[in-house]
Amino acid sequence: MTDQPNPGVVRGAVDLSGLQSAAAPAASTSTASTGSSAGGPAAATPGVPGRSGVVVEGTDANFQEIANASVSVPLLLVLWAARLPESRAYLDTVVSVAGSYEGRFQVVSIDVEANPTLLRAFQVQSVPVTMGMVQGQPVPMFAGVQAEATLRQVLDEFLGLAVQHGVAGRVDVSAVGSAEEGEEPPLPPLHQEAYDAIERGDLDAAAAAYTAALKQDPADADAQLGLAQVGLMQRTQGADLQSARAAAAEHPHDVAAQTLVADLDVLGGHVEDAFLRLIDLVRATGGDEREAARAHLLELFAVVGSHDERVRKARTALMSALF
Repeated sequence: MTDQPNPGVVRGAVDLSGLQSAAAPAASTSTASTGSSAGGPAAATPGVPGRSGVVVEGTDANFQEIANASVSVPLLLVLWAARLPESRAYLDTVVSVAGSYEGRFQVVSIDVEANPTLLRAFQVQSVPVTMGMVQGQPVPMFAGVQAEATLRQVLDEFLGLAVQHGVAGRVDVSAVGSAEEGEEPPLPPLHQEAYDAIERGDLDAAAAAYTAALKQDPADADAQLGLAQVGLMQRTQGADLQSARAAAAEHPHDVAAQTLVADLDVLGGHVEDAFLRLIDLVRATGGDEREAARAHLLELFAVVGSHDERVRKARTALMSALF
């Protein structure tokens, strides 16, 4: 791994062993009330979660299947209580922030009062509590209400960690409410092939599947994003962060050295640092080297997502550097 989540905001791991044997009786998975009449998050997808929708409701009955879904899509768990308005308001904030990440993770809303098995398993003492989940394993984050800036910082680090572990899938945020209750719209065959390849660690096969999807439909935005993420994973496989930083410091105008550190920074959640490094490289170089730096920066824009505010700012800075 390159960078780990910020230890300043990460707490100790929770014990999930109780979930393996706890068999909750079948229960309704209707949408939880997570907001006031003045506004709240998008409605949770009922039933077994899939790769659709920004937010899904986690219950004693379906949590194991939610954990299984984290092998392909990072999950962000928010544990809250319906009788505590501040925890419900925080869930609203998390869901709003999630919408700007273009489906790079799925929020799991868990009302601990309605789900005693999960309350015991997570050993919750107070709410809200926020944690990630990748490949079925919890990634501790923090307890209490957090400012949006702090939340985004930790999310960036979490998503970098997920990519390092081969979990780079996305949820289809445009599909909320489009499927019948309890159903998940199937992925296009080539997209499914790419997801399966990522899960087994075959990045070349994943890239080939996304490339084939783009040949079929050059405007396939999901395939474009998937190919960009897989490319980042391929470029950084086996890279050592300290060695890469040392080489970049020794050769400040070397495009290969600088772009490798930029890639590793994006993986570690240091997105703005990566963008600034390559914009500075564009300013300092010319000809083919300048074009290579510019093209690489555009690839990282695709990884982060075109609607991300940091991408918008970096595009403006890049135009200034070029002209």
